Amino acid sequence: MPTSSWHGGQTAGKKAARIMVVDDDADTLTILSHHLKREGFVALQADSGANCLRMVRENEVDVILLDLMMPEMDGFDVCRALKAQAATADIPIIMVTARDDIDARAEAMRLGVDGFLAKPVTRRQLVDTITAQLDMIAAARATDAALNRLQKKH
Repeated sequence: MPTSSWHGGQTAGKKAARIMVVDDDADTLTILSHHLKREGFVALQADSGANCLRMVRENEVDVILLDLMMPEMDGFDVCRALKAQAATADIPIIMVTARDDIDARAEAMRLGVDGFLAKPVTRRQLVDTITAQLDMIAAARATDAALNRLQKKH
């Protein structure tokens, strides 16, 4: 199985994937960002849902790690806002939360969340889940490129 050209930092002229970590807890932001940087990712931090929405308009983001339980705007609200905008609708969202119950998982799936990790998260779980999303993006891009080439031939 081919590995993603995104993870593991900058390889073969490819840029490191940009992962936004959204959590109102400063310690969680620091820990997750540290894990991401050790694996060669670029970590962007947002300490609230509103900051996430602002930052995603100003920065290229490949995957969003989103906390569910935040004041003012919870992870579900942030997810709805991201999915409602054409520019951000296709960014994979991985919910990273201490709230690991069937209702939270069901609502996350209904809203189009791409992954769900229960806190505490190990670095391996985090990297494997992000890498799977990045590999799906790469596969979709390769498929689109192949379809475009085929259409040009006909």
